[in-house]
Amino acid sequence: MKHFDLLIIGGGAGAFAAAIRANELKAKTALINAGLPLGGTCVNVGCVPSKTLLYASEMLHYAKLGIPGVELEVKNFDFQKVVQDELALVEKLRQEKYEKVLKNLEHVMAIEGGAQFVSQNEVEVNGEKLSAKKFIIAAGSTATVPPIENIRQVGYVTHIEALRLERQPKELVVIGAGPLGLEFAQMFARFGTKVTVLQREPSIFPHSEKTLTDRLTEVLTKEGIVIKTNAEVKSARKEADKKVISYAINGTQEEESADEILLAAGKTPNTQGLGLDVAGVEIDKRQAVVVNQNFQTSNKSVFAVGDVTNGPLRLEPTAGREGTLAAENALSSQGGSAFGGKGTTLSIDYHTVPYTIFTDPQLAGVGFTEEEQMKQMGVCACRTVSFEDIPKAIIMRRTEGLIKMAIHPQTKQILGVHILAPNAGELIAEAMMLIKNKNTIDDVVNSLPMFPTLSESIKTVALSFTKDISKLSCCI
Repeated sequence: MKHFDLLIIGGGAGAFAAAIRANELKAKTALINAGLPLGGTCVNVGCVPSKTLLYASEMLHYAKLGIPGVELEVKNFDFQKVVQDELALVEKLRQEKYEKVLKNLEHVMAIEGGAQFVSQNEVEVNGEKLSAKKFIIAAGSTATVPPIENIRQVGYVTHIEALRLERQPKELVVIGAGPLGLEFAQMFARFGTKVTVLQREPSIFPHSEKTLTDRLTEVLTKEGIVIKTNAEVKSARKEADKKVISYAINGTQEEESADEILLAAGKTPNTQGLGLDVAGVEIDKRQAVVVNQNFQTSNKSVFAVGDVTNGPLRLEPTAGREGTLAAENALSSQGGSAFGGKGTTLSIDYHTVPYTIFTDPQLAGVGFTEEEQMKQMGVCACRTVSFEDIPKAIIMRRTEGLIKMAIHPQTKQILGVHILAPNAGELIAEAMMLIKNKNTIDDVVNSLPMFPTLSESIKTVALSFTKDISKLSCCI
């Protein structure tokens, strides 16, 4: 039997970050990967391919819009070539950022195969038993198939198949309006597909500010996307060459037909088949591994990170950071000078971690929403500013955006920032640091952002707490 200091189950962001940190600590490590190729969801079937296609759809969209005095023409759009270019980029990044990186980790052994616990400190892989002092589970998740009658018989695609379709659907029904559903809906709509989104909740992406999600709904609707909220999907059936979805809205039965159905109704952690009951690792009703703030499971020798856990955020950056910290926590807890001695209890302040939905405009946020602040403090000191008041947005003719800020009513500390705007995912990085460093609106008001930039919106919304911004000049 082979023995290791650390055994990592998975091959995505969390697993690689853990492997890199373990290698730095010179721990004898095994990385066991099954399912998706090395790199996991993000590089293979997540962030990289989807954002590549989104960028292509943006170029197509803006070429059709133009500005006064500039008229552009789209000579040709080849869906298959766009997809092939996306797949080629995925292959390149997987080789550069994962396969080559893994080869340079001298203390890490890569094993391809499915791992299953056969005891609390042993797993079986390809018929061979491996033991370790510590384990990290980073097995990721897969798309959830909701309980829709006949959906499996009728057929559907998840984000995985949607990223490599050979033919562009003429009509598409998207079930779910989270980040994945909204991004794919706009992407295909801009490619020319007729898109309908069915959302179970009263609004799209209820985790953000309703004022901003309502505005995003308006933008997407103007682009021709049909968005139906409070939609309870009941069943699916085939009718000639179409797939028909039956759903109810406030008790009224409706139907929608399409060439294809895209499921974007969340993800299920990949815990089945790992033998976690044998290992004494607790999972919750969602099948997610239950971890404490230090990523430790009910088995003190087993840690877990990323989508496989019950953590508050399931993002690529958090998975990677969790992997790094979990490796350090796991190895240092072994004692001795080799891996850091006494043991660490490193964790993440998820309140300071931003999110972004890469629609156009992008929706991004960090910290408290108004609803969350009301629940915790019983009061909300909030201001919302339109990008009609931001000179750069006026120059770009992109004034549809909004920015909302929440502060502590007494100390003026910034507690939350939410942005709907072009490149909001870039802008939210500044807001992240303001919240992380416990800055106040006075700190922002006394700053000097470059003019004209969209980043001025953060200073403008900070100013709105104490001034009438409509009476201020550009250079404030």
